[in-house]
Amino acid sequence: MPGATVVLLGVPWDASSSFQRGSAGAPPRIRAALHSPSSNTWNERGDDVAAPDLLRDAGDLELPDDPDAARAAIEAAVRTQIESGLVPLVLGGDHSITYPVVRGLGRRDRLTILHLDAHPDLYDEYDGDRYSHACPFARILEAGLAARLVQVGIRTLPPTLRATAAKFGVEIVPAARWREAIPLVAGLGAPLYVSLDLDVLEPMLAPGVSHPEPGGLTIRDVLDVLFAIRAPIAGADIVEYNPRNDVRDLTARVAAKFVKELVGVIVDRGTHPPFAR
Repeated sequence: MPGATVVLLGVPWDASSSFQRGSAGAPPRIRAALHSPSSNTWNERGDDVAAPDLLRDAGDLELPDDPDAARAAIEAAVRTQIESGLVPLVLGGDHSITYPVVRGLGRRDRLTILHLDAHPDLYDEYDGDRYSHACPFARILEAGLAARLVQVGIRTLPPTLRATAAKFGVEIVPAARWREAIPLVAGLGAPLYVSLDLDVLEPMLAPGVSHPEPGGLTIRDVLDVLFAIRAPIAGADIVEYNPRNDVRDLTARVAAKFVKELVGVIVDRGTHPPFAR
């Protein structure tokens, strides 16, 4: 279905973060960078993302403190957007939000997930929390919500996570071999979900993250991976921006760049109906 309309949905949640909080403050900072007069609202494909037929904004969710209730609220909000015929582009928030977002898509046909990150986020539990931001893809896979998970940019993979990846058949393209992801991504089928953790980048290019891992990708590397997508997209998220660690809003601007270019990819490739009622 070409001509898909994308909707921004802010999810200001960081209570599932380890080490450091702060990503709950990300959505408004990303929006501010997106609309900053220091740049413009056009992407490289030639779309003006200020056009409401391309990108709408549903604002930020007001989430309860209780984690179970917060996850339920995220899932319900995503489902509302899907049922309105929109493609959600979710602004986190920490990476734990991906699990309820994927649940909210309500797919009958299981997703293919493209996950860009320094970390695989496959822990069964982390610091006693099975819904930690270190665990979302373990929850997604054990729930049978994804038929295929491709991870790009990984550069920290303890033995326990290697075993989990092998158990579920996760396809991992490490940061050192990121170019191998281009033909792999081009061959991914629909419906596709894209989860973009900003710490996939080299830390000096995105200082506003909580878990910087040296040896990462450049902004253009990530764009090349995104531009290789050929499949219709059911939804996407951009997560783990922490404004507390940012310098001159550089990371917010990077996130806004990814918003603009993801909108172009989604609109160009279309979405994949129908959602599951």
